[in-house]
Amino acid sequence: MTDYVTRFSVRQRIEHACIGLLFIVLAVTGLTQEFFPMRWAEWTILTMGGIDRVRWVHRGAGILFTVLVVFHLGAGMWQAVSRLSRPAIIPTRKDFLDAIMMVRYYLRLSDQQPRFGRFDYRQKWEYWGMVLGSVVMIVTGFMLYFPVLTARFLPGEVIPAALIAHGREGLLAFLVIITWHLFNAHLSPEAFPFDPSIFTGKISRERMEDEHPLEYEQMLVGGGESPGEPTSGETADQG
Repeated sequence: MTDYVTRFSVRQRIEHACIGLLFIVLAVTGLTQEFFPMRWAEWTILTMGGIDRVRWVHRGAGILFTVLVVFHLGAGMWQAVSRLSRPAIIPTRKDFLDAIMMVRYYLRLSDQQPRFGRFDYRQKWEYWGMVLGSVVMIVTGFMLYFPVLTARFLPGEVIPAALIAHGREGLLAFLVIITWHLFNAHLSPEAFPFDPSIFTGKISRERMEDEHPLEYEQMLVGGGESPGEPTSGETADQG
């Protein structure tokens, strides 16, 4: 019988599910507006009840997404300060060395693979890319939501610039999720055909030892249990 250990808390799983659902809503309602001249976008808009409804759904989902991101980052900073320790999701010098070591391994220049802790360099870079992208989307989204107020403090030229940045960043986020994230989390040889850990909160002890050996060693030192609930800044990553 496979032995499992807890990797993600209930709150983290709920956060991940909410972010995923909101991202789908934002992608559908946002990309249809970005590519409105195309037939598939026109069909989607008409199916959803018209452009006015699509815009209101997009704005509502954007506000909820903003609240969730602010809560997520605020909780992460609070836990980091209260615990007086560096969250495991923050990149370190080791992550860059691990990336170089992995490239050397893929090129058969070395037979040694890096040993990862709670998160590897790919998960960390993906997470912080999502955080920075979310900030861009939130800021430009509110600039477009309140263009008159924005023009009181900034030159009017920033409004069309925000429109372009919002649309291009949204498309980039969509492409990253359906390629990088889905592959690494579910379609890679290690996880195929599906990695349920972010949904169940648990991971097998064998997989923990293989993919996160440093965390596994820390877990053993701590008495065989999970090394503790990670900060909220670690929710978005899987495996």
